[in-house]
Amino acid sequence: MQNDNIASWIIRLIKGVFIGSGFILPGVSGGALAAVFGLYERMIKFLANITRDFAANFLFFLPVGIGGLCGVFIFSVFLSYFFEVAETPLTWFFIGCIAGTLPALWKQAGEQGRKPVHIIALILCLAVAFAFLRFIDQTVENAFPQNTYTWVMAGALIALGVIVPGLSTSNLLLFLQMYAPMTRGFATFDFAIIIPIGIGGVITVIAFARLMAFVFTKAYSTLFHSIIGFVLASTLLIIPLDYNYAGRNGLLCGATTILGIAVARWMCRLEERYK
Repeated sequence: MQNDNIASWIIRLIKGVFIGSGFILPGVSGGALAAVFGLYERMIKFLANITRDFAANFLFFLPVGIGGLCGVFIFSVFLSYFFEVAETPLTWFFIGCIAGTLPALWKQAGEQGRKPVHIIALILCLAVAFAFLRFIDQTVENAFPQNTYTWVMAGALIALGVIVPGLSTSNLLLFLQMYAPMTRGFATFDFAIIIPIGIGGVITVIAFARLMAFVFTKAYSTLFHSIIGFVLASTLLIIPLDYNYAGRNGLLCGATTILGIAVARWMCRLEERYK
């Protein structure tokens, strides 16, 4: 029995490592990976009613949390390095990841029916998000300010990807030019970045888990179609336009895009098989 408990603990730790990758990989949702590994439903119930069976749930999710932190730091080391040596091809890999998840997100959005009003919600969200983000891009000089408050905001965005399966907000961090500094901060244990992100994530999870559970029951289709609009808008805006795509540069970007699509499709097939 003790060996079974140890094996279960290790398995949940490994699952946590993969879920942690979904916190920071654009196009990959931590919530979707939690669903893949059969943890999402219990996680949301725990977060929505955190005092109910707290001790049992805390012990159950402890290895998942430890694994998640390890996954964030491990992937941040690799991403920080590749951002230094091949930022544009890596960005196209992320765009491929996002594109690869769109068919599954579209299917998920229509699970409870699809009406014209839902398509309108998608288009409106796409237009409003695109216009708002373009306004930020043209208003803020050079890069979005990086301070304690904006890192708390980044943590809140990452946490939304845990609460809402299928939603990846890392592409918004890419657009705001906060993604590379974030991964570098994780890789170098910069607590001026890590602590505010953690605070923003915890506050968001506690504050919105129950709200999201309520919204899902009342406006599932509208919410998911709006998410698709947001994902499309933020992805269009991270496409690198000021890059020389001639010769090997273009081939490399094309290859990384295809690789990103393949990785995303594989993840989606896993989720479809096991959720």
